[in-house]
Amino acid sequence: MAFGLQLSQRLSQSLVLAPQLQQSLALLQAPTLELKALVEQELQQNPVLEEIDGDSPEKSDAEESDLPETPDLAEPPEDVKFDSMDAPMEKESAEPVDDFQAEFDKLVQLDQDWRDHFSQASSPIRTTTEDEEKRQFMFDSLTAETSLAQHLVEQVRDTKLDEEGQGIAELLIGNIDDYGYLNTTVEELAASTSLPAEKIFHVLKVLQTFEPVGVGARDLRECLLLQLERAGEQESLEYRIIRDFMEALGKRRIPEIARGTGKSVDEVQEALATIGRLEPRPGRAFLTAVEQYVAPEVFVQKSGDDFLVTTNDEQIPHLRISNVYKDLMSQGGDNAEVKNYIREKIRAGKFLIKSLHQRQTTIANIGREIVKRQREFMEKGVAFLKPMTMAQVAEVVGVHETTVSRAVSGKYIETPQGIFEMKFFFTAGLQSSSGEDVSNTSVKDMIDEIFKNENTGKPLSDQEVVKMLGEKGITIARRTVAKYRDELNILPSNLRKVY
Repeated sequence: MAFGLQLSQRLSQSLVLAPQLQQSLALLQAPTLELKALVEQELQQNPVLEEIDGDSPEKSDAEESDLPETPDLAEPPEDVKFDSMDAPMEKESAEPVDDFQAEFDKLVQLDQDWRDHFSQASSPIRTTTEDEEKRQFMFDSLTAETSLAQHLVEQVRDTKLDEEGQGIAELLIGNIDDYGYLNTTVEELAASTSLPAEKIFHVLKVLQTFEPVGVGARDLRECLLLQLERAGEQESLEYRIIRDFMEALGKRRIPEIARGTGKSVDEVQEALATIGRLEPRPGRAFLTAVEQYVAPEVFVQKSGDDFLVTTNDEQIPHLRISNVYKDLMSQGGDNAEVKNYIREKIRAGKFLIKSLHQRQTTIANIGREIVKRQREFMEKGVAFLKPMTMAQVAEVVGVHETTVSRAVSGKYIETPQGIFEMKFFFTAGLQSSSGEDVSNTSVKDMIDEIFKNENTGKPLSDQEVVKMLGEKGITIARRTVAKYRDELNILPSNLRKVY
């Protein structure tokens, strides 16, 4: 049988999203700050679009066209008529028809005038010596946080290491993570660099004398021992416990540690309290806090006995089609290429405005349904959160379940109980003895409260928590309690006991 290349045809069906539908879904899924960036990008690319002041009495194109609450995205803009060849027909105008090319030339000349104006206005500004000093003082006053790597490199320069040693030190620093631990071994570095392992180990010992104390450790045990060595506590009970009983320490087997060290339980307890004050993450002080800015999409405010739901329209630019280009399209002319370009831009702009309007309407409808179903939560808090699925909300709003998922993804709602991610309200539930559904988030909150109030000398088991919830009318399996306990980062009862 001969092998070779050949061409063949195959007929198949596939579902492909139109570019306009893809744009509409992207706008629906984007959070407010990302949406604002997308709209501003479109403003730069589409010359027929212009932004209007949100407080301006002028209406946007979406309002003028009186769009329905859930418009069909496949429909063309309402104010553009089509003939049998699917080409937009010009609007009739009572004004005299001017030459289209002449109007376009005026726009080109106007654009050139603005360019000339800005080129003249951007000429260098003369500054005095005093202005330069003030400017330099402002830049010198700016503070920049020092990273852990920079802090360590600065200390390398103060050591007596030779040029090769300093290079090895910088290599080691490059392999230290944000918490101050060396995330590789001396053997791996020696194999990858062809440097002697003894030389690398020597430089590592020098690096472990740097600040912060414990930096350059290869595990938690070494990190804690370095801190005790720096304090001169090599002969202490704490040092011995970390050196010889690290596994038992991690599992808080205090009686086993007491027998192994020959000390009393009270003495071991005091030593463990001292160990607890050591820093398990030396590089923590150099971690830069990542601030996350949240712009709520929906606002819920109490108004009398009801709740008022509004969307965040202030952060989203209000758009309309420029009247200049509308006038150009309503006038005659023979330049078909220019008119087709403007026609396509107007069509794209109208679709963008319509998609933004539909996005806000969909999110508002979902927000109202969330508030309607979670009224007790709005009034009393997390303990009264009700089970709710996206399918239930989608059925009421009149959209598909995946549309609800896209609409709430990465978006936040401001309620009288605080700011929450919209996905927070979609939870599964458990059934109480009275037949009432209870959100698993509420149950998890109850379990957390039970463990917070337990007797640390006699911690509660998962089965005892099951019984306590049963007394409140909530039927739950022991393995479910264990699952929620793990999600709450709560240790098992044998590791929570304090002697």
